[in-house]
Amino acid sequence: MNNSIEQIRKDFPILNQKVNGKPLIYFDNGATTQKPSVVMGAISQYYNEINSNVHRGVHHLSQVSTERYEHSRDVVQQFIGAKSREEIVFSKGTTDAINIIASSWTTAFLNEGDEIIISTMEHHSNIVPWQMACQKKNAKLIVAPINNQGELLLDKLKEKVNNRTKLISITHISNTLGTINPIEEIITFAKSKGIAVLIDAAQSVAHMKIDVKELDCDFLVFSGHKLFGPTGTGVLYAKKKWLDQMPPYQGGGDMIKEVSFEKTTYNEPPHKFEAGTPNISGVIGMASAIEYVQNLGFKFIQQQEQELLSFATNEMGKIDEIEIIGTANHKASVISFLVKGTHPFDVGTILDQLGIAIRTGHHCTQPLMNFYKIPGTARVSFSFYNSIEEIKHFIKALKKVISMLN
Repeated sequence: MNNSIEQIRKDFPILNQKVNGKPLIYFDNGATTQKPSVVMGAISQYYNEINSNVHRGVHHLSQVSTERYEHSRDVVQQFIGAKSREEIVFSKGTTDAINIIASSWTTAFLNEGDEIIISTMEHHSNIVPWQMACQKKNAKLIVAPINNQGELLLDKLKEKVNNRTKLISITHISNTLGTINPIEEIITFAKSKGIAVLIDAAQSVAHMKIDVKELDCDFLVFSGHKLFGPTGTGVLYAKKKWLDQMPPYQGGGDMIKEVSFEKTTYNEPPHKFEAGTPNISGVIGMASAIEYVQNLGFKFIQQQEQELLSFATNEMGKIDEIEIIGTANHKASVISFLVKGTHPFDVGTILDQLGIAIRTGHHCTQPLMNFYKIPGTARVSFSFYNSIEEIKHFIKALKKVISMLN
């Protein structure tokens, strides 16, 4: 594949438009990524040529639809290095996948007085489901602290582990700070204590190669829409030993072997956790997005995004009125910032008038905002289809915003 930015941007039709009379500069990739034409083509082809329900039909369209859907499972398995396709459960997204574990796994393995550890920087999706599970089981949710740079205090996390600790659920990359957590070390430590580990890879799966066999995590979750795929799609990876022992998350069709009014026997994983008609076209589109990313290669993606991050950080650092929130040594292409004396919402609103899309608010990390004693931040998040030129326009626009608001 030709990896020139100009050529790559042609794969994303939405980028070639004007917003408020200005060329669109899309810096909200942490919220959702744009979709290449091949993904939209895969979805369109499904509905135009093979639309049919999966797993249940003997006719041609159903067989082709099932083949494409299950091939997508193979694509995901290869993409994250799972041992078997049975370890890949399709979900509605990261939130849905975490809720499956917070419901099914805790039903079987969490008892009264047990503890689950998360961190201060977690997304609400990796907080609220565990709060609900702990409340239901009368268990405890323990929070590992961070420092002012936004880095996890690993020694403090280890100190919080005891013989009641059953699970550590941690984000790989903070959606607000861009911090890359040392998940390899966390997993190794947890394994030595017999503790299960869930990795929230929503923000990392589009930016770096992940191999679940090498990591040896118990669970890994991510969303299709942050990986250049459709919304309403996602993946729960779980070691088969857990899927075999966990009760189903929902009841209905496709997750059963036999049903009578007296008793139901459940299907084998992964179908045991995929009740009802799935998002067939979405899953096929997600697989297409994964293949697109693989064709680009993570070496190129990481090089491009680190260049963007470095350039933007340096340029923003030259502006006295800007304070960057989250200055970890190991960061992904996310910058949260404040313009002193202004509200992030005002900054985002004016930038939108200049054609620049950024995110403002608490980014579904309210406890993290409380840690920094701020209501929210403005956030720019870059992808490989962004350019240095776009950042130069952004810096110029940011200076204009500052002059308007101060």
